[in-house]
Amino acid sequence: MITKDQILGIDDAHLVTLPNGHQLMPEVAEKFAQMQASAALDGHDLQICSSFRSFDRQLSIWNRKWQGELPLNTLNGTQLNANELSDENKIHAIMLWSALPGASRHHWGTDFDVYDKSKVDLYTAETQGSFELIPEEYEGNGPCAQLSLWLLENAKRFGFYFPYASYRGGVAKEPWHLSYRPIAENIIADFSLRGLSKQLNMANFLGKEAVIPSLSTLFSRYTLNNGTQ
Repeated sequence: MITKDQILGIDDAHLVTLPNGHQLMPEVAEKFAQMQASAALDGHDLQICSSFRSFDRQLSIWNRKWQGELPLNTLNGTQLNANELSDENKIHAIMLWSALPGASRHHWGTDFDVYDKSKVDLYTAETQGSFELIPEEYEGNGPCAQLSLWLLENAKRFGFYFPYASYRGGVAKEPWHLSYRPIAENIIADFSLRGLSKQLNMANFLGKEAVIPSLSTLFSRYTLNNGTQ
């Protein structure tokens, strides 16, 4: 049973810590290990690059983007000036890539980002570049392209799906983001927008005056990826 504070990323007592330091719910960790072993048999080094993220960490990301201390990028990579945007446009620019604190699926312990570590290590060594966690790295000749194809075919066997498989006017496409459907769908069904609103009101959350009146719409468009299309 997951509590309201755990859903909002305030408490992580429901999670287990993996040897690499990442945190997941116990059932999710077990299913991931099974999927990881299956991927290895087919030559893919399936590893997690991001898992649980606390409310405070997500709040820090949000506030720094709001103030222009972290980049605000469009879908095509153009960088925006946060100081030149209206509050409404700034909200949508942030949420294209980053979730509202308290409304991130990474709070739950059901969601995580993956990559093919061996192929990425080889790719960065050969190109002297860096791994950026962008869709192009999961397509064509990208280092995670073959893993991505494998996951599209096999992830569902272990209960996982891609909540941000395509851009629909909400969150940008994230072919690396997996969610454990059996638990995540129950969390979504039980999610309290009233509880989220209360938490955001109590926090040092920049832009709350513009966000909170539109919370239901923003949650549907971005967290649930219902988008506008």
